[in-house]
Parts: sequence; C-alpha cells; structure tokens
Amino acid sequence: MSEILTETLVDTLKMLPFLFGAYLLLEYVEHRAADRLARALAGAKSGVLGGALLGCLPQCGFSVAAANLYSGGLISAGTLLAVFLSTSDEALPILLAQPEGAPLVGRLLLVKILIALAAGLAMDTFSKGQRSGCGDLHRDCGEDASEQGGVLRAALRHTAEVFLFLLIVTLALNLVISWLGEQRLGALLLTGSFLQPFVAGLIGLIPNCAASVLLTELLLEGSISFGSAVAGLCTGAGMGLMVLFRQNKNTKDTVRLLLWLYGSGVLAGLLLQFVFA
Repeated sequence: MSEILTETLVDTLKMLPFLFGAYLLLEYVEHRAADRLARALAGAKSGVLGGALLGCLPQCGFSVAAANLYSGGLISAGTLLAVFLSTSDEALPILLAQPEGAPLVGRLLLVKILIALAAGLAMDTFSKGQRSGCGDLHRDCGEDASEQGGVLRAALRHTAEVFLFLLIVTLALNLVISWLGEQRLGALLLTGSFLQPFVAGLIGLIPNCAASVLLTELLLEGSISFGSAVAGLCTGAGMGLMVLFRQNKNTKDTVRLLLWLYGSGVLAGLLLQFVFA
C-alpha cells in the first residue's frame, strides 16, 4: 500500500509544473477573450464551425456560455452540439503534461473538430437551425473569472483542483489494478469489445472534470482504446450540460440534445475503433 501511495504521489507531482503552465495560458485566454468569443459565436453565420473550434479550449466557461446562448435563442442547436462535442475538459492539459500523451493531442483535437462539425451540421439540417428561445443569458460556470483575483490566482486554483482529482483518480486506478488485476479491470471496461465506446460515453456524461481525468488516465494506461476515449470525451460537455438542464425550460428539447450528444460520441468512437483496430 505504501509503495502504491508513493508511486502515485511521485508520478502526479511530476505533472504539476506542466499543468500549471497549461492552465496559466488557458486562464489568460478566458479572462481576456471569453466574452468576445461568445459574442462572435452568437453572431457568426458559420456558427457550427465556430462552435467546433471554440469548444477545443478546455475551459468550462465556453460550454456554459454556449448553453446560455442557446437557451436565450441566440445560437442553433447544431452550434451548441458542436461546442459540447469538441469540449475535452481536462484531457488536453493532462495529455500535454505527460510525454506519452503529448503526441495524442493533435489527433484528438482534429478528430473532435471533425466530429463536432459533422454532428452539428447534421443536427441543424434535421432541426432546421432550431433555437431554444427561452431561458436566461447570464453566465453561470460556478465561478466568475472577474471576481477570482486575476489570471494567476485562477490558474493556481484550477491547477490545485485538477491535481487533486488526478491524485485521487490515479490512486484509485492503481489500487483497483492491484486488487483486481489488469485482466479483470479490462473485463469491466469491456477491453477488446466493440461495445466499449458505449461504456466510455456514459462515463463522459458525468458533469464533472473527474470524468475526463478518468478517461484520459484509462487511455494512457491502455485500459481503453483511442476510439472509446474519444466517445467519452465527446459526451463530456462539463458544466455546460448541467446549465442547459437548468436554463432551458423545454425539457424535451434538452433530452433530445442529450441523446444527440451521446449518440454522436458513441458512433464516432465505434468508427474510430474500426479505423484504428
């Protein structure tokens, strides 16, 4: 037990400076440009493309802003879906913080942008650019960047939160592997089965950054395939999904968006498993 604790702590501490550097940059972008980007998204003619690109920035603020804009009738359902699908939450900083994960970043971003574009355009085609037209437009991410003491303090807080999640998830994984063994863990996660993206997609729907941390760690451990990781990271819209359920008064419409999100993520994961098999 002590050996597992020591190994987990050392491995996680090695990532700390890289995590802080990534979040310092991301917080600077969000503080300086979040409102302008959100307004551009609302007014853009090619909203789905803008949504797919904007969602790539791993910050809950953009998916939350998109949920609020959709609830206010300012962007289409396809644009909102594109933002949700391209969002990877904490996956990118974690991948960049580990040597074996960095090469996956480019592939992950490209794949998720393409998925977001295809699904967003398909949704707008079937729903004819439907907008919700109800709800409030106030921005709710559980934090207000302007009230958090600036970029440095926000980056430190975010780094500390994700470091804690990483520590807990990594320790839990190491304990589970030690207790169950890799073969039993693989069986639980349906390793080698084409059904694995269905499981990963359900994990991604958990509205917390712990889901993206878990999926990324499982990918780096080799417990899930790249396609399954993409399925889970596509369905993982972070706090944006929670805000949509709260702000959008049309429950049927929200459930429809949720089904599109899950279906698009799982279908993409299945296709990628076939391509990279």
